Amino acid sequence: MHPFPHHYSVAMSVRPGETATLRTAELPEIQSAPPKEFGGPGDRWSPEGLFTAAIADCIVLNFQGIAANSKLPWTSLDGTTKAVLDRVEGKMRFTRFDTHIALVIPPGADPARARLLLEKAEASCPLSNTLNCEKHLTMDIKAG
Repeated sequence: MHPFPHHYSVAMSVRPGETATLRTAELPEIQSAPPKEFGGPGDRWSPEGLFTAAIADCIVLNFQGIAANSKLPWTSLDGTTKAVLDRVEGKMRFTRFDTHIALVIPPGADPARARLLLEKAEASCPLSNTLNCEKHLTMDIKAG
């Protein structure tokens, strides 16, 4: 890992009535538009969707690294993150994130240890740690 602080930069552009384009060095562009809930087309990533995806992605990528460092064998991980955007004290803000992880571990692997590492992955996610709202992690760990 590189020493802290880390710096990230995204360039954006948009014209009236068009979708926004998000760019960063060496990555494909992303087209963004308001979600259906704000009158958008619902056929592109929105800031709300990207933010929810970033929380989910951070947790699973953290788990991938933590499991490797801890030598925990696992077979697959699938999950969902659902977010609630609401109006609180006159401001729109996310009020809740619910993440559910379905983890498959090989027979003989320790499910209690897998649970602990998933909890650690969520607790060490810098995006999740930045949130000022309810966060819930549920897990379904199966040997298979």
